[in-house]
Amino acid sequence: MIGTMGIQITSAGMADFHQVLADHPRYWGERDLRSLHLLALVQEFGSTCLVARAEDGIRGYVFGFVTPNATGYVHLIATRNDARGTGLGRRLYGAFAEAAERQGARQLKAITSVENTGSIAFHRSLGFDTKIVDDYDGPGRTMAVFHRVLPLDAA
Repeated sequence: MIGTMGIQITSAGMADFHQVLADHPRYWGERDLRSLHLLALVQEFGSTCLVARAEDGIRGYVFGFVTPNATGYVHLIATRNDARGTGLGRRLYGAFAEAAERQGARQLKAITSVENTGSIAFHRSLGFDTKIVDDYDGPGRTMAVFHRVLPLDAA
C-alpha cells in the first residue's frame, strides 16, 4: 500500500488523458468505461479535470465540470488499484469541490449504477444524499444519483 505523500493534484492535460486510457484496467478493473472518457472534458473544462500525480505516475483522477445551475458535476473519479484506501479519492473530491466553488458551484452531483455499492458507500461517507432514480440513464437504466451542498467540509 502506498500513501498520499508526494502527490500533487493538478489540472489534467491531453497527455494525462491518454495515459489514463492506456492504464484503464488499473483504475477500473474489468469494467470497460473508456467510452465515458471524453477528451472534450479535459479540453473544455481543464480547471475541473484533475489528476493526482506522483513519481510513479497518475494515481487517480477526477473529470468534471460546473453546470449553468451552479452544480459541480463529477463525471468520473477513479484511483489506481495500488492507491485505494489511502484517502486519495477524498483528496481528489476536495480539490474538485474547491475548483468548482471558484467557478460559482454551490452543490455537487454525481451518478453511478445501483450495482456499484463501493461508489455508493464512498459518496455517502462524503455526506452525499443518494436517490435511486428509475430510467435516469435511459429506459431500464436505474442509477444512484448523489447530491450535496458545498462546501465539502460543511456538516
